Amino acid sequence: MIICKLIFNRSKATALTRNNLSLYTSVLRRKFCKKQSDNASDGLENIPVEQIRNFSIIAHVDHGKSTLADRLLEHTGAIKTGRDKSNQQVLDKLQVERERGITVKAQSASLLYNYNGEKFLLNLIDTPGHVDFSNEVSRSLSACQGVILLVDANDGVQAQTVANFYLAFGNDLVIIPVLNKIDLPNADPERVCHQLQTLFDIDPSTILKISAKKGIGIDKVLEAIVKTLPSPPVDRNAKFRALLFDSSHDKYRGALSLIFVKDGTISLGDNICSAHTKKEYEVKSLSLLRPDEVPVKKLVAGQIGLLGCNMRSSKEAHIGDTIHHVGETVEVLPGFQPLKPMVFAGIYPMDQSQHIHLRNAIEKLTLNDSAVTVEVDTSPALGQGWRLGFLGLLHMEVFSQRLEQEYGAEPIITAPSVTYKIKLKPTKQLIKDGSDIIYINNPAHFPDTVKIEETFEPMVKATIITPDEYLGSIISLCMERRGVQTNATNIDNNRVMLQYDLPLCEIVLDFHDTLKTLSSGYASFDYEDSGYQSSNLVKLQILLNGTAVDELSSIVHITKSQTIGKQMVHRLKDIIPRQMVQIAVQAAIGGKILARENIKPYRKDVTAKLYGGDVTRRMKLLAQQAAGKKKMRMVANISLPRETFIDVLKK
Repeated sequence: MIICKLIFNRSKATALTRNNLSLYTSVLRRKFCKKQSDNASDGLENIPVEQIRNFSIIAHVDHGKSTLADRLLEHTGAIKTGRDKSNQQVLDKLQVERERGITVKAQSASLLYNYNGEKFLLNLIDTPGHVDFSNEVSRSLSACQGVILLVDANDGVQAQTVANFYLAFGNDLVIIPVLNKIDLPNADPERVCHQLQTLFDIDPSTILKISAKKGIGIDKVLEAIVKTLPSPPVDRNAKFRALLFDSSHDKYRGALSLIFVKDGTISLGDNICSAHTKKEYEVKSLSLLRPDEVPVKKLVAGQIGLLGCNMRSSKEAHIGDTIHHVGETVEVLPGFQPLKPMVFAGIYPMDQSQHIHLRNAIEKLTLNDSAVTVEVDTSPALGQGWRLGFLGLLHMEVFSQRLEQEYGAEPIITAPSVTYKIKLKPTKQLIKDGSDIIYINNPAHFPDTVKIEETFEPMVKATIITPDEYLGSIISLCMERRGVQTNATNIDNNRVMLQYDLPLCEIVLDFHDTLKTLSSGYASFDYEDSGYQSSNLVKLQILLNGTAVDELSSIVHITKSQTIGKQMVHRLKDIIPRQMVQIAVQAAIGGKILARENIKPYRKDVTAKLYGGDVTRRMKLLAQQAAGKKKMRMVANISLPRETFIDVLKK
């Protein structure tokens, strides 16, 4: 009502721009939330530390994490009870999450639960299940004392289940095993319990059996959280310090930091300092996520909340940073070991006039996704852009989709590549510089063969869990991708867990899709970095009439060069437009030609105007045309339109 008055008040209408209106709306919203803020603050600040539980839900993709989070929110009164679409995937707030049906961003919610007449504060963090977003999982676990290990009673233990279990086990977290989807006709809880006992030595009697979709057994999960998980080891009387473990970007408030208050208290108006950047800020806003943002006046040790203090860039909101009061000396909290990007791709604007808009979009989105690395890059064909590093192929796809959906950008994404390590032959200059190892992820920077002493490619340790009926085809796939089997374990009578050492470049494109096709969707796949291994790598060049085009070159293993070269020239033959001269498309390694295709030129029928006469007239015209074509081929430059590079380079 008040907003409508502001809009239709003629005396003020000229002064109200869209930004001012949004600012007024924000101010009014804060005023209306003040009473709610006071009530929320009074109820939560007085909860003793012994009655606080911080936990995450970890599982494989599509095992029901978001559905279980919805039921926990309902049973604690955080959201209304119901099964309508507005009450599903409450914590999956991104459009890409709802479209794909997966969680890509960890979300937090503070729940109030009454147990035996006492009020408990349960801080829930819903985490992604795909291997590409393991960075979200590891950061979320740093603020927790326990986890719910969720397993599908139908599908059983999957590859990412194994990875998440050992991630939580390595952080000394209490694990509550839970079987979900017991209501399904094909569910086999006894078989899955046996898998958990075989792989993780979990007592079957301690495993909870629930159906998150129907709400069966949710009360037992809440009781187990209260009884089993420890309270956070915090001190409310010590100097304030908090761990910044996640961040997001708000259009009007800048960077918002999700913090776990380790010690002390933080209030509105406090002056705080970043231990990483040494910059000082004034606390502008404090909020609890229940799951919607609820402003509060202060946060105390043991709580997880949202902090706004006019941070403006991803460099200021450093993940793993310790926040403390200005002028106080505190011990820095253990941060995070940043995960190394596994897959690199170039991102360029569709038109250089959109360069600034795309740059701003990437800067804001990297606040929400700190695992992405950004470096400025330039392409002669596509102009100025960036070289971005991702944790995997799905990570790259989701990032580009969010750029389009959330910021209206139209990026060109080049085909993904990986980082190779190259040891150069010793020279006087290298000895002087003190380094003979270089890392490259762009084929254009690949050095000459005569300068290379040894090449290395990144390797991963892959875990594949599959029904034994698909074992033969999966082993063949791994051997085709140059994999080496290191272990094989029978989980039960029907399922096998395989472990392989695989080159990263062999799995980033289509390995996962091929695996799902061969196994009818039943096999699961997970991988982790295992360093570099010596390998025979070469630079595959594409020549157009004998001239190398660096933008079309690639780094390949010597055994795959022939196949990839033939595929590349065949594809280019269909993409490159015909011109006035013949174009020879060749794939080469050094001076050796591996494959060739010819693109025929346009040809004018110069004899069409002849109406009889001696045949020598016809032969003379054809000879003149052939001589002209030969001369043109010697001096002509092949013009490749920008769309050709886009078609070749994009994934």
